[in-house]
Amino acid sequence: MSSGFSPLIAQLAYNRGIAEPSRLETFIAADERLASDPFLLPDMHQAVARVYRALLSGENIAIYGDFDADGITATALLVQGLSLLNGKVIPYIPSRVGEGHGLKTGVLEKLHREGISLVISVDCGITGLVPVRKACRMGLDVVITDHHAPPDEIPPAVAVIDPKLPGSKYPFSELAGVGVAYKFLQALLLSLGREQLLNGVLDLVALGTVADMVPLLSENRYLVKEGLKQLNTAPRLGIREMIAQSGLVEGNLASENISWVIAPRLNTASRMEHALPSYELLMTDSPERAQQLTTWLEKKNVERQQLTSKAVTEAREQVYAQGVLPLLMVSDERYPAGISGLVAGRLSEEFNRPAVVVSVGKRTSSGSCRSISEFNIIEALNRCGDLFSQFGGHARAAGFIIPTRSLPQLRERLLEMAAGQLAGVDLRPRLDIDAEIALSELTGDAYESIQQLAPFGQGNPLPTFLTRGVEVVDSRTMGSNGDHIRLKLRQDGIVWDAVGFGMGKELPKVSALLDIVHNMEMDHWGGQTTLRLNLLDTAAVE
Repeated sequence: MSSGFSPLIAQLAYNRGIAEPSRLETFIAADERLASDPFLLPDMHQAVARVYRALLSGENIAIYGDFDADGITATALLVQGLSLLNGKVIPYIPSRVGEGHGLKTGVLEKLHREGISLVISVDCGITGLVPVRKACRMGLDVVITDHHAPPDEIPPAVAVIDPKLPGSKYPFSELAGVGVAYKFLQALLLSLGREQLLNGVLDLVALGTVADMVPLLSENRYLVKEGLKQLNTAPRLGIREMIAQSGLVEGNLASENISWVIAPRLNTASRMEHALPSYELLMTDSPERAQQLTTWLEKKNVERQQLTSKAVTEAREQVYAQGVLPLLMVSDERYPAGISGLVAGRLSEEFNRPAVVVSVGKRTSSGSCRSISEFNIIEALNRCGDLFSQFGGHARAAGFIIPTRSLPQLRERLLEMAAGQLAGVDLRPRLDIDAEIALSELTGDAYESIQQLAPFGQGNPLPTFLTRGVEVVDSRTMGSNGDHIRLKLRQDGIVWDAVGFGMGKELPKVSALLDIVHNMEMDHWGGQTTLRLNLLDTAAVE
């Protein structure tokens, strides 16, 4: 690859399936060329017409969201967008444990009694066949915006906007829920000649898109890049307070900061109690309220971390007691439903297998699933659809509600499918390495050059390097329990700082020679900014 790109950038691009210079230029620019006409999405004209009519006649509109960060940001986006058009709009976000994902008939009936005549779903609704049918009968109109895989029968809503619908002409099917909501708002504003109002919601699109771990490719790259600009130049009040309290540096946010710091805090509210405090944080214009809500989220996030750590330990023991099977399925009444997805994610990452964590109840149980690229978990759940009261999700993440008596049958079917599909697949945990490189090659403008490929995330991972034969100049543990390590590493006269999170038990001796796998990262601490290596794995050189 030529056209002025360095050999390293060419290698990283090739690893990401980009071999032509013209495609790499577009990938790096991540500009509006990656965006598509919102009217290519199914039913967009019908949706815009119905909402325009509601705005003109002063109808009461409810935005029915989901309780995760994607759903919260999508709800905030449409409430903010329609309010700017003088719409009479309210949010409705269900509780994770009490109500669960998706449209519920009881909630739609309640909204109708309260004078709502139009419900717009965000990040949910595509599986709401029965609730939408009942809404039609009671005279309540529903517009669905969703990004989940559609079932065989689509709800009879006024409009169903989902890029995954069969026959969709939209060229990119991997928008997050907030991305679909954004395209809907874009279509509405385009019709009204008010498209400039979109600039104020791109931060929400970036937050929800990164949090939902959809591929940061194609249009998602453009949306996240533009949203990060807004987050770094003019963050909304609640996000600014979260940045301050969590120790991030305003003006230096990257997609990784959303993944590891902001999204977990937004999600904490629904995992521990209810998602509304996170929604309110995104919408408040009161500095005092922003501070109160952020402080509460920080406290709940610590509690969530402690609960998760305890549950992961118990789940890991259960896995070993059962034997490490092609699919891991653990169940117990002690697993809080709010964190079961986190536990499943940790198990799937640690063992490189699909994992199912079930919070067991007397009559019904709820499960969260996380999977690997070789096993499509939502397809597997579809084949067990007769067992569930409710289920839905993506290829890599899904959830369900099931009668407790059906759990043994579910386990048997999923294990049988996994054993067949994963036969012959090497399931040992692995790291995908982009290039073998000397530490000297990472000096100068290497970091800035690599950042051209940002934002990083699903589908475009942070570049990972292998460096052989580095000398340990200094080593010590860090963290209250000595869980992490901080090293000084030297090779050919070049010295780098390095950290290894969760590697406290692997503290190498000074003067030892190591082969290391690592990323490069910028550390903002104590008012100083330094470039360091983030260790992912080490091996002693014999």
